[in-house]
Amino acid sequence: MMKIISLFSGCGWLDLWFKLAGFEIPWANEYDKTIRPTLQHNFPDTIVDSRDIRKVPSDEIPDGIWIIWWPPCQSRSEAWAGRWIQDTRWQLFYEYIRIIKDKQPLFFLAENVSWILAGKHNDAFSDILNQFKGLWYEVSMKLLNANDYWVPEDRQRVIIIWYHHSLWKKFVFPESTNKWLTLKDAIWDLQNTALPARIGNKPNWNDLKISNHEYFIDEYSSIYMSRNRVRTRDEPSFTIQAWARHAPIHPQAPKMKFIEQNKRIFEPWKEHLYRRLSVRECARIQTFPDNFNFLYERVGDWYKMIWNAVPVNFANAIAKQIYKDIKEFFNGPKINSLINISSNLIKNHKVSNLTTN
Repeated sequence: MMKIISLFSGCGWLDLWFKLAGFEIPWANEYDKTIRPTLQHNFPDTIVDSRDIRKVPSDEIPDGIWIIWWPPCQSRSEAWAGRWIQDTRWQLFYEYIRIIKDKQPLFFLAENVSWILAGKHNDAFSDILNQFKGLWYEVSMKLLNANDYWVPEDRQRVIIIWYHHSLWKKFVFPESTNKWLTLKDAIWDLQNTALPARIGNKPNWNDLKISNHEYFIDEYSSIYMSRNRVRTRDEPSFTIQAWARHAPIHPQAPKMKFIEQNKRIFEPWKEHLYRRLSVRECARIQTFPDNFNFLYERVGDWYKMIWNAVPVNFANAIAKQIYKDIKEFFNGPKINSLINISSNLIKNHKVSNLTTN
């Protein structure tokens, strides 16, 4: 089985879709203590390193085919204020470059929000991409909507994939499935079974009939009430947000009524129908399987966890193509030619250690 290494793993969403595509994940790194328990619970065979990546020497990271992920993305407010490139979280990007230089994987992957392509950020983002020039990689980049890949959610994300020149090919993004799922497809069978979180938005573990099927309770902000947050069962979900207060409303409710610019309200006589989507409903929308369990001390922590995730079906479509390309590389005649052309490159890649029978 082909091995990959996961950095900034989060709850394991990238790990999951690469695992489903056929890869093995022997080692992962996740620093956030509110997220790490979920990763460890769902990937018991993976060694989870909890150190700050800046304190992890490259020679302590196992060899793999490999590296997936990108440092955490910033809030939209930071982005539009022009501060995102100076943020300490974005500085982790340079650790990513360090590890790529030292480990020389056959491929690596990054994912981020669509606003990094905005004109205001062109220079900064181009500078990031230019950092990889001279590292023997061919880059492929595309803005995709998860709804085009068996995901019941409108979610635009930039996917960037680098293939090492030794693969002699450039990654080609998979075509749309031409089947668009809706909220009804995802959560119809969960209706009337969700429970509110306990006081203080603590978990409801003992009372839940379906794992993680509880929703955040708190007041709605004026920003939240400025636009409609309800989509019908026959539509895909809005993008799942990082903040529990901004989670979409369950489709059982009527759409929020327009009053005036930047002001909408719930229909008062149907107010009992308005509740946020539950943790499990959001996981379904992100196409996580029901046997993937999320661990948290506060329900709000989970919404942040799932927002950072790429929907499993969407990501799996990309992972399958990568798996196919890498498998063709190892099974084809190119590997022998490569050995003759550059024994040093083979040494850097440690090709004999990249796969196991």
